[in-house]
Amino acid sequence: MIAFKLIHLLAVVIWVGGMFFAYFVLRPAAVDALQAPERLRLWDKVFQRFFTWVWGAVGTILVTGFYLIYQYGGMAHVSHHIHLMLLLGLVMTVIYGYVFFGLYIPLSLHVAKERWKEAGELLGKIRKLVAINLSLGVVTIGVAVIGYAWN
Repeated sequence: MIAFKLIHLLAVVIWVGGMFFAYFVLRPAAVDALQAPERLRLWDKVFQRFFTWVWGAVGTILVTGFYLIYQYGGMAHVSHHIHLMLLLGLVMTVIYGYVFFGLYIPLSLHVAKERWKEAGELLGKIRKLVAINLSLGVVTIGVAVIGYAWN
């Protein structure tokens, strides 16, 4: 069971840590160093690579999370903080799905056709949703740490 917890945690680190890096490190550096077309091309390539990792992380988090719940006897037998972690994780997954299918794919198409205004508007929406998901990820980590400390 400890191996599943470790794998679960590593997948969380990839997803939440990646959002932190993108939001607080890469984004400001790209704004300082690049003009809009180059910045949008960069984000298109960054998202292409990062989202591949996030799909794997999300899948891993869900599989290991549900497996751990099963090992503890199901939802009726896990602590309340596990219920909250699951809820927050599912909300994050829905937001990520919207970012990927509803915003990133159209952004990528606009970048390919050099429609900078449209791509820029989509990037702004992605930035806001990444901020929300990053916040939810940090709260979820806090729930996990505090919940385990209280049990």
